[in-house]
Amino acid sequence: MDNLNSSLKKIWDNLKDDIRDVITEQAFSTWIEPIHPVTIEDKVLTLEVPSQFYYEWIDSHYQPLIVESLKEATGEVIHLRYSVVVGETRQENETTKLKQNTTSISKSYDSGSKLNKRYSFESFVEGSNNQFAKAAAIAVAESPGQTSFNPLLIYGGVGLGKTHLLQAIGNHVLNTQNENKINYMTSEKFTLDFITSIQKSSTAEFSRKYRNVDILLVDDIQFLQKKEQTQEQFFHTFNELYQQGKQIVLTMDRHPNELYGLKDRLLSRFQSGLIVDVQAPNLETRIAILQKKADMDNLDIPYEILEIIAINIKSNIREMEGALIKILAYSSLYRSDITMELAQKALKETLGNSAFNDLTIDDIIKRVSATLNVPEGKLIGKGRKMEIVIARQIAMYLCRDMVGASLVNVGLHFGGRDHTTVIHACKTVKKKMKENPEFSRKVKNLKNHIIV
Repeated sequence: MDNLNSSLKKIWDNLKDDIRDVITEQAFSTWIEPIHPVTIEDKVLTLEVPSQFYYEWIDSHYQPLIVESLKEATGEVIHLRYSVVVGETRQENETTKLKQNTTSISKSYDSGSKLNKRYSFESFVEGSNNQFAKAAAIAVAESPGQTSFNPLLIYGGVGLGKTHLLQAIGNHVLNTQNENKINYMTSEKFTLDFITSIQKSSTAEFSRKYRNVDILLVDDIQFLQKKEQTQEQFFHTFNELYQQGKQIVLTMDRHPNELYGLKDRLLSRFQSGLIVDVQAPNLETRIAILQKKADMDNLDIPYEILEIIAINIKSNIREMEGALIKILAYSSLYRSDITMELAQKALKETLGNSAFNDLTIDDIIKRVSATLNVPEGKLIGKGRKMEIVIARQIAMYLCRDMVGASLVNVGLHFGGRDHTTVIHACKTVKKKMKENPEFSRKVKNLKNHIIV
């Protein structure tokens, strides 16, 4: 390890070059560039990062990429540890600072249960979109295996709090009934462990590991689709635990009836308990979530900035938190207080200029609708008539051109369409403007009308 430490800077520089090749330049400058490698001890690399938010984002989005690059560079599996530094220079009391901050982070993660202790019912912001799901989760956490909510299945879109509720159940049980044995995992982890057990001829040991628990928490069960052998193993694991009265909680991204590639008898087991959904939060709840996140990390962020984030990101809590992290990253990099000006710089690509300008995406939709005589409902709806499609594509193009809105944000305003649809619309309009002077004049006149 001494040799690794002596060449740490070179290793890290090479690693950064590798990562730069596989992510966007903006993502690289925002998330990778500010990281400072401190030391490698006992196959653990300590990385210094600007904030707790920053650590969480790196750990959830780039940790596998960093670990894989380290393995290629060193030939060894190197684990990561983080040192959070806020408001201090790197030179000041580095040894003590490193010890204190890495300890605080490690305490937020339980290596036995694989649970992040920050995910609690207390830190979960309740709204009309998730009230029933939270109540069901609390009931299960207080009496695991003793309610009719077994299994409990929580479903909903990406970034709406399913994982938070799932881990909150485990953390509550750990804090109040620590004699219970808990196993939290993703369906991908279950699959990988099963494949490894086949390769090592240790399926009996695998079965004991997953069936000798009191509470089984499985995230993103939809990834078992089309994996027949893994499904068979999970079916038997499920049955064994269920027959013993052990608690099972699952999450998935849609209702079981919408899942394809899962065996009927497995789906039947999933639907034998309670199924609850988590929906997108309303504006007030989104603002409350951001305030809660800021309060947990002792961050002083102006309300109007939180409101701008909440207004412009409507259906993904992780994206909202990511926007907060980006502001913090800019604040750290530029050594500046968090102001509206700084927030605008940080969030320009994420939210688009519409978040800070008088002209909004909704304004453009209204004006395109009125000028081209296409009802707003049809403009953002699913109509496939040629005149509606062309009007919709023009509106999408103008949202990008005039407001600078992100692809995702434009798609959300047009009925939740995918960003690839927005890309196609913009390319189509640009091409027609080049090839058809009359169409080009039409778009430019419309743009001038909107400006006025």
